[in-house]
Amino acid sequence: MLGAIIGDIAGSRFEFNNHRSKDFDLFAPNSFATDDSIMTLAIAKAIMEAVQEGSSDDQDFYDRLSELSVYYMQEIGRPYPGSGYGGRFLTWMYSDQPEPYNSFGNGSAMRVSPAGFYARSLEKALLLSDAVTRVTHNHPEGLKGARATAAAVFLARTGSSIPEIKKHMEEHYYALDFTLDEIRPVYRFNETCQETVPQAIQCFIESLSFEDAIRNAISIGGDSDTIGAITGAIAQAYYGVPQDLRDQALTFLDERLLGIYQEWEEFIEELKVRPR
Repeated sequence: MLGAIIGDIAGSRFEFNNHRSKDFDLFAPNSFATDDSIMTLAIAKAIMEAVQEGSSDDQDFYDRLSELSVYYMQEIGRPYPGSGYGGRFLTWMYSDQPEPYNSFGNGSAMRVSPAGFYARSLEKALLLSDAVTRVTHNHPEGLKGARATAAAVFLARTGSSIPEIKKHMEEHYYALDFTLDEIRPVYRFNETCQETVPQAIQCFIESLSFEDAIRNAISIGGDSDTIGAITGAIAQAYYGVPQDLRDQALTFLDERLLGIYQEWEEFIEELKVRPR
């Protein structure tokens, strides 16, 4: 999850002022944690609460996870109205009766990485992804973008090679028949899953390290914070996150958000020492 936050923060100052080069400072005084980080933390909180309430092997669990996703996205997100939420999501977040709105925006993919980090199988990753996504992005392409991201995170976390991850993405989700050098001069801002998730995955596919993946993501332009978040999540699962970048990134979270992040880290660490 931290990889998504780092990618988001690195891309925050370039979303509407694209930087088409890999030469830039990852963090700057005007960098900030956007809605991408806030909603990722909200989904992490929902997963933790659902797991603590009971079994993760039946339909009731996934239904409850959907309910908790709504609750925590609203509860955690409302204090940050100026963080870059899309118009329809902002309306949803403040609604007393929030309903899915058939979205295929990339918000489904930017927030879903906790599903890939928690899941114990690829099948579970996809079920978790659907449960946290369908409450807003119930369009097939919105669900697909989230599924692709969760699957890539899971595969990267559990030992798949980069060629294996690319093969799985192409067989099940998107054609990755382009290079970053080919699209960098022409790629433009786009907030759909169809036009950001494949690009973000390719930024990871062509990477040499965690930091290189983030630099790839920012260098192509477009919706920089969200592409950074999606790429960063997969890159963390594959490479891990260098300690210096971890330390710098966490300074951009306020006390409330940092507390959720630390709770997630403890939750994931505990899972390593007890059976699920």
